Amino acid sequence: MSRIGYKEIKLPKDVQVSQSGNVVTVKGPKGTLSREISPLIKMTVDDDTVKFDRGDSDDNQLKMIHGTTRANVNNMVEGVTKGYTKILQLVGVGYRAQMKGKTLVLSVGYSHPVEMQQPDDLEVKVEKGNITISGCDKQHVGDFAAEVRAVRAPEPYKGKGIRYMNEHIIRKEGKTGK
Repeated sequence: MSRIGYKEIKLPKDVQVSQSGNVVTVKGPKGTLSREISPLIKMTVDDDTVKFDRGDSDDNQLKMIHGTTRANVNNMVEGVTKGYTKILQLVGVGYRAQMKGKTLVLSVGYSHPVEMQQPDDLEVKVEKGNITISGCDKQHVGDFAAEVRAVRAPEPYKGKGIRYMNEHIIRKEGKTGK
């Protein structure tokens, strides 16, 4: 059984955590993040530590919420200090990406280029067939990276498409002739 919910979060010097009702706000050098937590979990902020308590209940659902709440706040603290980055690779002949202002333009084998608006809280860069998505919110970075990847997911025969950096694509053999 996991006991992640009982672990304390050590706060760096330049990070401030505050709670207003059920909303937790984390401020740091890379930005500010807010998230609503369950009213069943009690959060206490000391000088440089954050602790979570679920009381005396041993309900399985509450145990899951306890660990998830602690993990989400820890991701917020890490996001405002270090930030999160996802790198996508374009694999395929003629596959290109470019930024036009705040719009990501993908030419990935369709009859028309696919345009995607860059979210305000994320930074998108295109360099040599790689798309780098970075920001302080782990969920937003992952969601936008998944949306970009879904435009042309890697196919199993030649491996062409948009893939995450260091993603392993299981290849199929294809047809064999006699």
